[in-house]
Amino acid sequence: MESELFFVICTIFLLLIMSAFFSGSETCLTAASRHRMHNLEQSGVRRAHVVNQLLDSKERLIGGILLGNNLVNILASALATSVLIRFFGETGVVYATFGMTLLVLIFAEVLPKTYAIHNADSLALKVAPVIRPIVIVLAPITGAVRLVVAATLRLVGVQNSAGLTSEEMEEELRGAIDLHKGEEENHEREMLRSILDLADVEVEAIMSHRQNVFAVNVDMPLAELVDTVLSSPYTRLPMWKDDPDNIVGVVHAKALLRQVLSSPEGLEDLDLMEIANDPWFIPENTDLLSQLQAFRNRKEHFAIVVDEYGVFLGIVTLEDILEEIVGEIEDEHDEEIEGVQVQGDGSIIVDGTVTIRDLNRRFEWRLPDEEAATIAGLVLHEARRIPDLGQVFVFHNFSFEILSRKRNQITSMKIRALHSSA
Repeated sequence: MESELFFVICTIFLLLIMSAFFSGSETCLTAASRHRMHNLEQSGVRRAHVVNQLLDSKERLIGGILLGNNLVNILASALATSVLIRFFGETGVVYATFGMTLLVLIFAEVLPKTYAIHNADSLALKVAPVIRPIVIVLAPITGAVRLVVAATLRLVGVQNSAGLTSEEMEEELRGAIDLHKGEEENHEREMLRSILDLADVEVEAIMSHRQNVFAVNVDMPLAELVDTVLSSPYTRLPMWKDDPDNIVGVVHAKALLRQVLSSPEGLEDLDLMEIANDPWFIPENTDLLSQLQAFRNRKEHFAIVVDEYGVFLGIVTLEDILEEIVGEIEDEHDEEIEGVQVQGDGSIIVDGTVTIRDLNRRFEWRLPDEEAATIAGLVLHEARRIPDLGQVFVFHNFSFEILSRKRNQITSMKIRALHSSA
């Protein structure tokens, strides 16, 4: 009798250990980082390959673990009940229920899952080779269970989800990026966000507006034109004829200089249109991802942006798109333009031409940029009128005070966040 009791107690103890193993395995395998497991598998770690195989069929994995866990828990409870009934009669059922509930809850659920959640990746690599054969053996039973579950759900009008959509996957990726907080990661986080935004941003939002474009008149005296091109801080310049909207070519300063130096007759036999490239016109609603691919395919760095009527709006370059990803790129020829001045009271003074995206990226704001590219455009869109000097507008949890205006164009304003959550 005593040896039988000892055997039953040892069996219950073993079943609790198995239950803890199943509980911890479920937690660590479902919490393991798919990205890290993928990288480890690419590095030749065989156990990471096993983990990824299990996670590829998560329903079968969870079904196998739950089935094994329930089997050992029920068997342990049944054995404990039979033992306690012998000693306490019918009251033993109550003792067994409370006793096994505490043992299973503490030692077979909370304890292993707590450990597993804090050591998910390392533990997943250890348990995966053991769990895989168990899942394979129990696959017929779990498959039948899944069929019953699916049929039951269909009866009540619930369809099983086919998985995450592309939009949901992008949302999940954005959330993962935002989770990595810290001053050191700010720049990397901004770059990753910008990459995801490329397909949603149009070239109109980042182009250099026509009023800021340095262009040359092809009909101006040749010596003056050459001097203008070579003294410009820009490498490529659009050329117009008769009308600034009539862009007829794009001249490269390096090609022009090479032609001038190699011409025996000096400037007299110089044909500017011969060395100029044909202008490449693109619509204003081209998204940045498509334009980046087009730049790569055409091996060009410069495009002319036009509206639906073919009117010249501005220019966009490969550098503009790269700056959307990595931030402002300045070289020795860039002209420093002060567009943002942070004040001591937390407000900022901004030029009207500063883009909303630049402000959002620099200060981690959430100002909308769907209806306007620049901060001045946003104020005009929200105000629905040409504002007066000193007028203050409040929208999107910010106040906008108009500081200066040139005719109908807002040239400077003061922006203040109304509360930190903005």
